[in-house]
Amino acid sequence: MIFFLIPVFNESANLKNLYGELTAWQGKNEIHYVFSDDGSKDGSRELAAKLFEKKSFTVLGDGVNRGPGAAFNAGFEWILKNSKPEDTIVTIEADCTSDLGILDVMLNLQTMGFDLVLASVYAQGGGFEKTSLFRKFISAAANFMFRFLFNVKVLTLSSFYRVYQVSLLQRIQSKFNGIITESGFICMLEVLIRSIHCDARIIEVPMQLHSSKRVGQSNMKVMKTTMQYFKYLLKAKSPK
Repeated sequence: MIFFLIPVFNESANLKNLYGELTAWQGKNEIHYVFSDDGSKDGSRELAAKLFEKKSFTVLGDGVNRGPGAAFNAGFEWILKNSKPEDTIVTIEADCTSDLGILDVMLNLQTMGFDLVLASVYAQGGGFEKTSLFRKFISAAANFMFRFLFNVKVLTLSSFYRVYQVSLLQRIQSKFNGIITESGFICMLEVLIRSIHCDARIIEVPMQLHSSKRVGQSNMKVMKTTMQYFKYLLKAKSPK
């Protein structure tokens, strides 16, 4: 079984295109779509249910905006209760910027024994189609800092687009008594570091980020996310 976990926050303008991309991808496994809504006010929950009504799907959320970390955590916990260790979780953006053209490669690597496969704009062959110089600088600087201080070998730290083995998330949940504690976009770094602490086998696949496919602006606020990086750094490096 493949579970697609898709955090959603006011993405009604993108969901129709996302439905087209997801249904055009033909996987060999049984698929279940999990939409974890983070308090959308634009009808995203209702639209997702309407678009995927003939598919196997679940829409989570109580109408309260708590941040992407909380949305991911709710989705992961639901999947762990409804899956088997050998099942797979694919996490993607709701705004169509995750390139499903590389998904087969990512899934093949997962079947070869990798616990976590990352789509990486920083790996050789990856890149940004259209992103501001300031955002590129902040992202690259944060990535370098955390790779240096935490001895992280991978190049991309915060991408939503990943393939997880369910058994890895079970190990994380058992070791840390939970999967995610951070509410903001820093949650993806938290899961990555916890995966490393659980001796996960991790590999990256290069991806071109096509931001022109997104309708509207990104929900990530650069300065707010940068501050979350520094706060997480201070917390992680502070004496116990």
